Amino acid sequence: MEEKGKEKINWFFSKMLYHKNMSYKFTAIYKKSGKWYLGWVEEISGVNTQGKTLKEVKENLKEALLLILQTNKLVSKKEIAKGKVIRESLSVNL
Repeated sequence: MEEKGKEKINWFFSKMLYHKNMSYKFTAIYKKSGKWYLGWVEEISGVNTQGKTLKEVKENLKEALLLILQTNKLVSKKEIAKGKVIRESLSVNL
């Protein structure tokens, strides 16, 4: 992953740790492949899924994104609790 992409993701997760019930926007990409629909989130690698219908893949993608974000939030909280991290705001322009 490019350094700019890592910076964007790290900034997002650091913001998530202390801001609950905020709405974030991501870009969902959908593609028909044979009898299946594929879906992924453009901004975060690893958030992808499939479904038999477009409706199903959209629901699956929301669930996959939430699971990834929640997991990363828990991992970050554990590291911060150890006190061995530097936490700061980070902004990038694309």
